[in-house]
Amino acid sequence: MTDLFHTRKWLAAAAATFALHAAPAFAQQAATVTVALDWTPNTNHVGLFVAQNKGFYDAHGLDVEILPYTDTSAGTLVANGVADFGVLGSISLFTQGTAGADLVATYAIVQSDTGRLVYSADRADITTPSDLDGMTYGGFGSAWETALIETIIEADGGEGNFETVTLGTSAYQALANGAVDFTLEVSTWEGVQAELEGTAQSAFRYADYGVPDQHTNFIGSSSAYLDANEELAASFIEATYEGYAYAVAHPEEAAEILVEENPDALTNPELVRASMQALIEGDYLKGEDGTIGLIDPEKMQRMGTFLFENGILRDADGDVAEDAPDFSRFYTNRFIEPAL
Repeated sequence: MTDLFHTRKWLAAAAATFALHAAPAFAQQAATVTVALDWTPNTNHVGLFVAQNKGFYDAHGLDVEILPYTDTSAGTLVANGVADFGVLGSISLFTQGTAGADLVATYAIVQSDTGRLVYSADRADITTPSDLDGMTYGGFGSAWETALIETIIEADGGEGNFETVTLGTSAYQALANGAVDFTLEVSTWEGVQAELEGTAQSAFRYADYGVPDQHTNFIGSSSAYLDANEELAASFIEATYEGYAYAVAHPEEAAEILVEENPDALTNPELVRASMQALIEGDYLKGEDGTIGLIDPEKMQRMGTFLFENGILRDADGDVAEDAPDFSRFYTNRFIEPAL
């Protein structure tokens, strides 16, 4: 349209065409969606930052704000309407949901459990889970941990007796210096970091010893938000799926994007790259069958039942739940299925 020598007729047609295509862009303002993280930025969040960086959210007419991590859980922020979506841990989804929190998982970040029980590789006295009887566990003080470890030990023929020292995030240092005998870790992050640091570890996978496999974490919202914003939620999940699918197809670039978007939080690019490699090689972000994002109803039922039978689920009054809730109300695939 900058050629002043074109005919007046061409100019009129071009102006009309421009107005036809440009008007919606100017008339429609991008819809804002807020997302709360469950921890400081890491590779579990890679699809969110890739979708933002590559313009997938923009293409869906969304202005997505990834909120800074705070001490208030993402589930609490979502259930109370402070955030539209959040990264929800599997156990917190079941426990908060049973207690009455309005939480609904809408996207499975990983297709199988990234957690594992770990101990120092030089421990000749630990070869099977039953060897952990009478030993000291360094952990985080939750009922889930107790049920998890007891199940693993008992599945191997042990009694499930062990001492617990609540150490929080220092559990990994305590394990390295021998202050505790074993702990739990995320294999795709702490496990990768230990390997990079040359700390030799051995591990037991939960699912190999009687614990149901699970989606370790989700992206979820509240039923109130989803029901009131059906199309907006569908656009957000579709764009988020595109972000994770791109990360699976281009893990090295995705790692670079994650570091680029979070330079203050992610100061070890090698760890991020290695973690992405572990997520890909372990079939976590994309399952062995090629699944990305879809929530497995059988996994949800088995894990929910495990938590209920071990007395971990409590009602709104803080009492152990007498009846198992309808676990299907804690998740939905209606937003991810159209994107697949």
